Amino acid sequence: MNKQAKPIRIPDLVDRKKRGQKIAMLTAYDATMARLLDRAGIDTILVGDSLGMVVLGYETTLPVTLDAMVHHTRAVSNGARRALVIADMPFLSYQVSIPEAVRNAGRLIQEGGDAVKLEGGRAVADVVSRLVEIGIPVLGHVGLTPQSVHQLGGFRRVGKSSDEAAHVIEETRILQQAGAFAVVLESIPDEVAGVITEELAIPTIGIGAGPHCDGQVLVSYDAFGLYEEFTPPFVKRYADLGNTIVKAASEYISDVQNGRFPAAGRARTAAARERGQ
Repeated sequence: MNKQAKPIRIPDLVDRKKRGQKIAMLTAYDATMARLLDRAGIDTILVGDSLGMVVLGYETTLPVTLDAMVHHTRAVSNGARRALVIADMPFLSYQVSIPEAVRNAGRLIQEGGDAVKLEGGRAVADVVSRLVEIGIPVLGHVGLTPQSVHQLGGFRRVGKSSDEAAHVIEETRILQQAGAFAVVLESIPDEVAGVITEELAIPTIGIGAGPHCDGQVLVSYDAFGLYEEFTPPFVKRYADLGNTIVKAASEYISDVQNGRFPAAGRARTAAARERGQ
């Protein structure tokens, strides 16, 4: 467990790249998970619009609203003390106009986010530039962009052809030029991610993009075995909390049904404590 109390800031992440020290990022959607990840020493917490799938039960991230992201960003910021909190901007919260993107990003920052994340490259470059200009840090996201799942034809690997690879590389250059402090590379070939990481001055954060990135991010529900409906092939499962919870809940149900909980002695002891005896 990392006991370092000093909060992580964006310049720290850029410095990590210069020193060759990897950046660790996980998602969180509530104060309790954020507090636990903070205790573990996580560098950055992403309040991902993945909450639409793993928390709210949608099939994609597209139905997630700005109000939902504001709600969960507030919760995560209440639990995180050291980690940098980055909030996803959901679908249509930044694509309509720059003024609307500024207002929406501003809400996420006001609710405790330290930065926001946008999907896309050239198409959102002007938005990124404006947000950075007024002091809102931006994390870019290219490759597999879940908000474009219908255009991509599903959750598929991007950049396997030379044309696609060249496009992804160019998108990251555009984001860097626009002022993004880092960029997520999702589901692209390892060698393409390596080229981007070597070329860019800003950190790259991989998810299904191989070992060459400056950091890695996973959806915590995938990494901890809490979401069984779909597990990407690149995920390493670090715990099986889903089955642990099912087992614990089953034991509780059995105890209640068979009169083992609450035990009479336990109830009397609790009552005595309340009376100050």
